[in-house]
Amino acid sequence: MNGLKSEQPSVVVCIPVFNDAKSAALLLDKLDAVAASLPYDFAVVVVDDGSRHDECAALPGPTPHIPAVEVLRLRRNLGHQRAIAIGLSFIAAETDADYAVVMDGDGEDCPSSLPELLAIATDGSPHTAVFAERLKRHDGAGFMVGYRTFRLLHRLFVGRDVKVGNFSVLPRPVLERVVGVSEIWNHYAAGVFHARIPVVQVPIARGRRLAGESKMNLPSLVMHGICALSVWSDVIVSRLFVIVAGLMAAVVAALGAVLAIRLFTTAAIPGWATFTAGMLVIGGLLLGIVSLLLAVFVLGNRSAANFLPHRDWRDYVLPEDHAAVAGRTPLATE
Repeated sequence: MNGLKSEQPSVVVCIPVFNDAKSAALLLDKLDAVAASLPYDFAVVVVDDGSRHDECAALPGPTPHIPAVEVLRLRRNLGHQRAIAIGLSFIAAETDADYAVVMDGDGEDCPSSLPELLAIATDGSPHTAVFAERLKRHDGAGFMVGYRTFRLLHRLFVGRDVKVGNFSVLPRPVLERVVGVSEIWNHYAAGVFHARIPVVQVPIARGRRLAGESKMNLPSLVMHGICALSVWSDVIVSRLFVIVAGLMAAVVAALGAVLAIRLFTTAAIPGWATFTAGMLVIGGLLLGIVSLLLAVFVLGNRSAANFLPHRDWRDYVLPEDHAAVAGRTPLATE
């Protein structure tokens, strides 16, 4: 692009892709049709998450209404959550985008729903993120069982339900905040919520995959759920600490009851009090060790150096001369 700033607001769409060039090409065609009807300057950043060479070579280029399509190649496969973190960091650092959009590359995030999200982002506060809230999914029974189990565990351990995926719109002020949130390295949406960034959720049905098969197998899905929960480790540990403290209080109360029965009544069977008290003491010691480990875990996490996307993203990108998008010329080189 010529580097001149258009009067229309600019939108840069971040699309992580791994060995899925056909779906990405179909998605970009649909996105181009949407861009033709909207009063925005569109650009796309395709984050190639370590795809095969032939898949990377087949990734789509510019379209009639999306003249700037940047392919950001990663050194290795990192997973789509980390690919999103790197893509957003690139957009924040290398473009003047007024809005950043995150979409999955398989087409399940429907481009036809993007105008609704953008309208809410434009009319609302520039300091609020807009996320698509899942209404309906088109997945198999096995996936849905696992997904509902994950939502149940999330409510149990975190205290809140999971209703959003990656499909979202970030106004520029929110984008600048999000790329400083270390937790998005593990899970983008969970990191945004954990950072207490204001969010508006818009109910939108999921679409269907445009081509091919999902690259997410069972181990990948399990790891994805674990990563989402890991973002809330402080909340989970705090809840566990309260539970452990309650159990220790129950042990102390039970131990007092055993001593009272042994000393002040004749109901105790010989040897019963000693055995029961010993078991309670052992249980109390185990709970104390668990409490100590939880405390060490929390303090260790607080003092550990964090990955900061806006600072560290370049280390994971292949050293190529990337053309900037959305109205800026490439950075000067030595």
